[in-house]
Amino acid sequence: MNKDAQLFRSLSRYFTNDIAIDLGTANTLVFVRGEGIILNEPSVVAVHTHTRKVYAVGADAKLMLGRTHKDIEAIRPLKDGVIADFAVTEEMLRQFIQKARKRRSFIRPRIIICVPSGITEVEKRAVRDSAEHAGAREVYLVSEPVAAAIGVGLPVDKPTGNMIVDIGGGTSEIAVIALNGIVADTSIRVAGDEMDEAIVNYVKRKYNLMIGLQTAEQVKKQIGSAHPSVKNMIMEVKGLHQVDGLPKTLRLSSEEVREALEEPLSEIVEALKRSLEQTPPELAADIVDRGIVLTGGGSLLKGIDTRLKDETALPINLVEDPLSCVVLGTGKILENIEDYEQVIMRGAER
Repeated sequence: MNKDAQLFRSLSRYFTNDIAIDLGTANTLVFVRGEGIILNEPSVVAVHTHTRKVYAVGADAKLMLGRTHKDIEAIRPLKDGVIADFAVTEEMLRQFIQKARKRRSFIRPRIIICVPSGITEVEKRAVRDSAEHAGAREVYLVSEPVAAAIGVGLPVDKPTGNMIVDIGGGTSEIAVIALNGIVADTSIRVAGDEMDEAIVNYVKRKYNLMIGLQTAEQVKKQIGSAHPSVKNMIMEVKGLHQVDGLPKTLRLSSEEVREALEEPLSEIVEALKRSLEQTPPELAADIVDRGIVLTGGGSLLKGIDTRLKDETALPINLVEDPLSCVVLGTGKILENIEDYEQVIMRGAER
């Protein structure tokens, strides 16, 4: 880097708000350099079905899911951790960035965005282009498991094996990290969303009752579990009966929800085992001593740590704030970007 570029970068820090973004399938979190996390909203946008005009973004748009008339639809523009609707994602990012920038600045911000470790080059390009069109000066990408590991304070720069399991909304990211790099990783597009869909399908199949994804999400959060040791609970669920077409109420138990979640949970367990099999012996020994760190919204499912411990016979460490680990780690990278150059994802460059 020449002296002029260094001078510009140094001065730009005083005139712009650099931003770190955890662009998640379910929620988007925004971290501003020097301020911390200043935004945490659902990754949902309400648009006109014909003109594609945006009516609402974030929490306001999520309230409309499943409740709109034919001219408005509330959509989630990210699917399985990557962009499914480019234009809508760009507008969502633009509005989130505007909320994050409390004051006008002369220089557009640098933005670091978290993406799944299994993202393709085409998907990287889509994320980068969306951020640039939304107002970014420079865009850097970092893989979610690395950001999560940095966010929880793991020594990722040491020659020591650190294993992290990040279960988000669209993807489950499993990685062994050492010396600022991913040694072994498995990224599967099975996570919180698939759990919600599994509950919807179970209730439909067993009771002929159609429930919405938001209802399924509430069921998962309130009485869902991954292990039989969790206390059984009952929850009333309202939906539309498929036979007579009338609204009905159903009493659902934790045991039934656990049965509904078995398939996505089994896929996450198998992915974890595959990642362990790929781990070099010396690093595997570190994991035996240090255990596996569990992050992401999916780690809030009751009993999931016990389930993973039973399946792997390894210690499972739940972090205190699993929803914020990724964006906090990305924020650390943003504030010391020169020190973390090795963890920035390559490819899809201009």
